[in-house]
Amino acid sequence: MNPTELEVPARDGFVLHARRYGDGEHVVLINSATAVPQHYYRHFATFLANAGLCVFTYDYRGIGKSRPKSLRGFDATALDWVTQDMAGMIDWIHASHAPNSLHMGGHSIGGQLAGLLDNADDIDSMVTMSAQSGHWRLQGAEQKLVVAMHVHVTLPVFARGLGYVPWSWVGAEDLPAGVARQWARWCRDPRYLLGDPTLPIERYSAFKAPVLAYSIDDDKWGTPQAVDAMMSAYPNVERKHLIPAELGLNAIAHFGFFKPAASVLWSDVVTWIKARS
Repeated sequence: MNPTELEVPARDGFVLHARRYGDGEHVVLINSATAVPQHYYRHFATFLANAGLCVFTYDYRGIGKSRPKSLRGFDATALDWVTQDMAGMIDWIHASHAPNSLHMGGHSIGGQLAGLLDNADDIDSMVTMSAQSGHWRLQGAEQKLVVAMHVHVTLPVFARGLGYVPWSWVGAEDLPAGVARQWARWCRDPRYLLGDPTLPIERYSAFKAPVLAYSIDDDKWGTPQAVDAMMSAYPNVERKHLIPAELGLNAIAHFGFFKPAASVLWSDVVTWIKARS
């Protein structure tokens, strides 16, 4: 399926690059993980669209096709990703498509941040995949030390020294400095972003839409404990833990849910969303 390329204004007017897959009266908005471009979710989005759902993906500011020519000096925070970009996509979808229902898929930070929305009443349900607390002590095995090093050293040092974090050096997307600093600060806090007194944390308790929250047994970042810690902020959560071997899969980890090899998992998402449409 060839998606329709779109330009959508965030709430502050910043132009986001987005794509629409399929059409229909029931819409799914996919919120990406940190520094993951929307293209990564194309197979999952196509599957949902073929199941009769209208699907939108988008790149947060500073990521993928929503990135300026240079990230040095580019003003963006993780909070902007939700209060300007995610909220702006929701506003635009309701204004331009008037869907009968609007659902969200949130991968990692895409599910973590959603509770900060001030327009969460416009959401009918949300499915999250590895939407975990990023506190380094909740990560699994050796990732405790790896994440601790990144959030105490790598992210702050590169953000300060280069004006952005050059993750493209290791095959990922570069990260705006403001996003990196804020995210690293959250990951150093035992309560993750829920411990940040500058955020409107009270909005989580107002997120009344049902949430299906997946954790994955071989995900060393999204351990069950980390997912439980983050999902404790939402008032209406159904938890599901996936064990790859029981599903006939060799691995899923933090990113594998959206790869074609894991497509056996996707029908359950469609069924769950349609039951709440």
